This record gives sequence, C-alpha cells and structure tokens, in this order.
Amino acid sequence: MSDSKRLDELVARARRERDERERGYRERALGMYPWVCGRCGREFTRANLHELTVHHRDHNHDNNPPDGSNWELLCLYCHDNEHQRHGEARAAGASGGGSGTAAASGGATWNPFADLAERLKDPGKD
Repeated sequence: MSDSKRLDELVARARRERDERERGYRERALGMYPWVCGRCGREFTRANLHELTVHHRDHNHDNNPPDGSNWELLCLYCHDNEHQRHGEARAAGASGGGSGTAAASGGATWNPFADLAERLKDPGKD
C-alpha cells in the first residue's frame, strides 16, 4: 500500500472516530441540560437545535466525564466568541503580555462609566 493511500485511510479513520465521539457527548449533553445557550440565554427547539453546540470548558475535546461537568451548551455565536477569546488569551500569554493585565485575562480594558458619578454631579461636563 502506498504512503499516500495509507495517509488517506488514517485521516478518514480519525475523522470517523471524531464524529462518533462528538455524537456521543453531544447527545448526552443535550439530554442533561436545557436547550439554552449558557452565555446569551437564547432558547432552542428541535427546528434550530443544530445551532446549539457543546463547548468543552477546558478546551480538551477528549475530556468527557459522564456527569457532563466539562461541558456547556453554547449557541454558534457564543461558542465562536469563546474560542476567539481563548486563542487571544493564549497568544497574549505566549507573547509576554502578562497574565495580570485586564486584556490578557479577557476583561475590559476601558470603562465607559468610570466617571459616571462625576458626570451626574455636573451634567454640563462633556
């Protein structure tokens, strides 16, 4: 068997195994939790259930405890956002951004209400 054919079979088997694993924990998570996004609170029905994903809190897709403690249901948008934030936090840590900064921890870096009390005292201030 050629190396190319062997590699194709290996990739196909890995994809099948991944799909089987995902079906298993997805079905279990959908049976355990209400069909609501854990971030934005959007509710789902059978008609749009395909838009509800299972997020692994520790980002390890092989960590699937039977009690579901590593899962949360997120809509597609919140799930994408969570992975974007995780990637940015990892990049900031790798580039020496420091773990103590608000940006590295995923927190806000600017507070639009910081001087709210002062503005309420003097409404003419802009």
